[in-house]
Amino acid sequence: YYWRSHAGSTASSISAKSYAIESARGAVADHLRRHGYDHFRITSTRAFETIFKITYEIQRNPKISVVIPNCDHVQDLRRCLTSIYEKSTYDNYEIIVVENGSTTPEIKSYYRELASGALRERVKIVNFETQESFNYSDVVNFGVRNSDGEYVLLLNNDTQVITVNWMEEMLMYAQRSDVAAVGAKLYFPDRKIQHAGVVLGLGAHRTAGHSHYRQEGMNLGYMGRLCYAQDVSAVTGACLMVSRTKYDEVDGLDASFAVSLNDVDFCLRLREKGYLNVFT
Repeated sequence: YYWRSHAGSTASSISAKSYAIESARGAVADHLRRHGYDHFRITSTRAFETIFKITYEIQRNPKISVVIPNCDHVQDLRRCLTSIYEKSTYDNYEIIVVENGSTTPEIKSYYRELASGALRERVKIVNFETQESFNYSDVVNFGVRNSDGEYVLLLNNDTQVITVNWMEEMLMYAQRSDVAAVGAKLYFPDRKIQHAGVVLGLGAHRTAGHSHYRQEGMNLGYMGRLCYAQDVSAVTGACLMVSRTKYDEVDGLDASFAVSLNDVDFCLRLREKGYLNVFT
């Protein structure tokens, strides 16, 4: 909602026009109801009073399979799994660790620890038969085949959960019939932005790159884009949720993309099916 501001304006700040904020919120609510949504919450974001966050109600309590490829890197994996277990408020999930060619005694010891510790009911280790050349797509597809959740959440082993309701925030979009892949905002350890959606034509090779890459973590983004959910061309497979039905509909990741761009290709094939991919 915009208005003109000049020397004679009664207010140059939207905070003096609370009626405009309420009218905007009402317009969004009416729009959502027309599209069949009855249970939601609309709140202002830090970008601007009339740039909103919509919180949708989670339908049922579907099981989420978190699929994490891993080779050695015991400290990364321990941090990742501990953060999922200690931070997550969503309760119906399993973790599939796809072991792929580890050789260190430390990781084997950690696997034994997982089998007897607090995470034993949550974590399953599946062994991918190592091939001559590494193929990330094959590793991930193997992990998905060995999971049984209604939703699949691809996750890198070097990620760490910092938001307690991260699964709910992704699931409330992934559950929509018109949405396929859902990606999250990811930060580097220095809190600069690593991922805020993928834009085609960016990156070192002008193929695809991350929006707002290495911007400050509290940056609002172009027109506030870092503060609200939006559909994008693609999202990174480092943290990607999708329903199993839609994953299978496009036959998962394409093994011809052995190392990189398999997530971008996956998202584009979902778009070809008419689905939206969402960054939140």
